[in-house]
Amino acid sequence: MTFTQLEIFTLVAELRGFSAAATRLGISQSAVSHALKALEKEMGVDLIVRHQASADLTEVGRQLLLRAREILGLSEAMRQEAADVLGQRQGTLRIGSFGATSSLNLLPVITAQFTRRYPGIELRIDEGADHEVLQWLRERRVDVGFLVLPDERFDTVPLVEDQMMALLPRSHALAGQAAVTLAQLCMDPFIMSEAGCAHLIEPLFANARLTPHVPYHISQMITIFDMVSRGTGVSIVAQMALPQRLADQYPQLVALPLDPPVSRKVGLAVRDRRQNTPATNAFIALARELAPALAPALAP
Repeated sequence: MTFTQLEIFTLVAELRGFSAAATRLGISQSAVSHALKALEKEMGVDLIVRHQASADLTEVGRQLLLRAREILGLSEAMRQEAADVLGQRQGTLRIGSFGATSSLNLLPVITAQFTRRYPGIELRIDEGADHEVLQWLRERRVDVGFLVLPDERFDTVPLVEDQMMALLPRSHALAGQAAVTLAQLCMDPFIMSEAGCAHLIEPLFANARLTPHVPYHISQMITIFDMVSRGTGVSIVAQMALPQRLADQYPQLVALPLDPPVSRKVGLAVRDRRQNTPATNAFIALARELAPALAPALAP
């Protein structure tokens, strides 16, 4: 068993194909196939189910994928620590990011500074919904991920805090208020965001003993903005999920604080801080350094 075989195995699993893995690694597809066959022969089991245009993991393959990522992660940590001894900062850092909150408001500034400070570290960024980032952390697909806090399943570092905002069409009778109550939002069709806020929004209504009429469950924020602008319904989203120039992009949309206010914390999470690579620790330290300056600019 070699590190190369394990790297090929994890890439085929993540990209669900031999061709995509070969392209990522810059090797031939036959080399990918040969490496996997050799690994399967050594393990004595099939790890991959081969289809004509894709590949899936067997049950054993899914179990061993976590081990493979753990081994590769420890190997990467050793290489980075050895480079640090020589006064160098090299390696790869895999980051999980969700939605506009981190991908638009936090990540660009942090990664730009990080690359200038540590040019020898390659950044690989996976973007998805917050529940996908959770899964990637559990599966060791990423080294560090942006999450809504708290989350006791991981070691976390808080970065910024924002508010949950009510979204209304500008023509709505409540649009001129300074803030909106949950009870008032229950008077209109409610558009539930499935992009990461549902697990925060649903308990708000439940704790207030309110039941909104929810005919729409939407996973894309841009769709929610468009539907509310057209008067289809109202919604609640996080402040950092809003476009920075909301009035310019959606002139028929109004975002108002909730009454009483509801805050949300966003931070970074790792599976186990004791296993952090030097690159992971450097990224977290820089994010903590920069985050306070980013948060105030997010106020509507």
